[in-house]
Amino acid sequence: MKASEMEATTAAPQTAMKARIDALASAMCKGLYERDEVMRLALLTAISGESIFLLGPPGVGKSLIARRLKYAFSEGKTFEYLMTRFSTPDEVFGPISIKRLKEDDQYERLTENYMPDASVVFLDEIWKSSSSIQNALLTIINERVYRNGQQELPVNIRAIITASNELPDAGDSFGPLWDRLLVRYDIQGIQSGKNFRAMITDTEEVYEDPVPAELKISEQELNDWNQAIDQVAIPEEVVTSLEMIKQRIEKRNAKNPNEAPILIYDRRWKKTIRLLRTSAFLNGRSKVDLMDLFLTMHCLWNNPGQITPLREIVARTVREHGYSIALPLGQLSSEVEAFEDEVNEETTVKLTEEQEVLTPFDDVWYKLIKPDAQFEGILLKVNDFNRLQTGEFEVTNFYDASGNLVNRLQASKSSKAFEIVIKYNSLDLAYKLHTHKAEKTRKVKRKAHKMLVHHWNDRYQLLHQDVSKALTKVESSKPEHWQEMHEHLFTSGRLVPLVKANMEEVAGELNKLKLRLEKLRFDYEEQQ
Repeated sequence: MKASEMEATTAAPQTAMKARIDALASAMCKGLYERDEVMRLALLTAISGESIFLLGPPGVGKSLIARRLKYAFSEGKTFEYLMTRFSTPDEVFGPISIKRLKEDDQYERLTENYMPDASVVFLDEIWKSSSSIQNALLTIINERVYRNGQQELPVNIRAIITASNELPDAGDSFGPLWDRLLVRYDIQGIQSGKNFRAMITDTEEVYEDPVPAELKISEQELNDWNQAIDQVAIPEEVVTSLEMIKQRIEKRNAKNPNEAPILIYDRRWKKTIRLLRTSAFLNGRSKVDLMDLFLTMHCLWNNPGQITPLREIVARTVREHGYSIALPLGQLSSEVEAFEDEVNEETTVKLTEEQEVLTPFDDVWYKLIKPDAQFEGILLKVNDFNRLQTGEFEVTNFYDASGNLVNRLQASKSSKAFEIVIKYNSLDLAYKLHTHKAEKTRKVKRKAHKMLVHHWNDRYQLLHQDVSKALTKVESSKPEHWQEMHEHLFTSGRLVPLVKANMEEVAGELNKLKLRLEKLRFDYEEQQ
């Protein structure tokens, strides 16, 4: 099989994957208004095996998103619960088995049809849960295990959606649980007037299953995908961009000591990478790209006031450093510059000689050497003289020694250096301008030794190879069609120009370095 045929064979399943997930997400969004992004994020989070927190007032569709997510899976089973201050573990994890307690003296729960038995879990008003419920949730989220008495019960929970109309207080004990909710989304009411009118007049039943059977995800597929997701590559530009985002967040925290810091710990960064891998896989790619990186904006904030600064940090990092940060662009530029300096030092001789130059007075005037008194005026402005052309007369202002305008006459530059021709009473009068002697340095090229040229050729080849490798790396990261990035399943196409601008800028800088190297070699070889 030819290489092109192998690539086409590999690309076909990847394209089919993206088309299927897009169709699945679109079906799940049917009848919903302005909920496409959060619905897609919930699907992405579920497939990656992570959790999502929805912050928003009552009645904006938080529970509807959870119920819709259940329909993405062919074996989907939902558990929903509205937390109160009086909620008990029995209501969430199942009642105590009286039979087991009496007969075997074992403290176990009957988990069937409760949270440990579900595949999609929705816990509303999560911050009202008790510490005993929280502790069990931590184990489930972290290890996908529920400790039921003395046994550890594996759970098959694919998605955990939590919601509240408020955030946990800083002094509460919810820190560990909050940190484990990877994706956070601030969901608000419908903004568009058109969508609002459509929503209130729509009579379609939104709680029915809108997903065709052929689009639903099976357990076997999820297991297979999880293994494939772990194989998705994380290119250098993504890793280094994440490092830059982390540094900029830390710098912002230090500059704003009176604001709540943006705190992200190691576990969250690692979980974020898993989310990016899942995004790349579902978009039909074998490696993460910078469009996936924009998903970090949903993973890093601790309160809604941090959303905008984080968006700016991520967007600025991609625009300014995306591909360049993963390349030794600064080092290559420095090496080319050092090479240029060395060649110029060996092939250029500076000669200093005296030359006659015009003398400007107060950096404004040139002065006529005017032995006669044909007309008034001995000064003209430097700019006016520079504007004149040889043999082409134009009206020019002339001034007295005090800088007062005293005459306007036709004048042109003479064919002789430092001379002006003035028309006065039908006469062409030529006057020299005041000059002085000044040292001028000019460069003269000389031949370099053949051994040195041989050394330069070796150095040129190495530098040219390094620049070409960097350029190839950038080009290989470029999508076959930019439209692919515009059609990203989970991030907006409006962000594509940031990625494109950085890539084009980096490629442009590398091409300039190649051109400088080629010009340098031409210059020193021309002297031989």
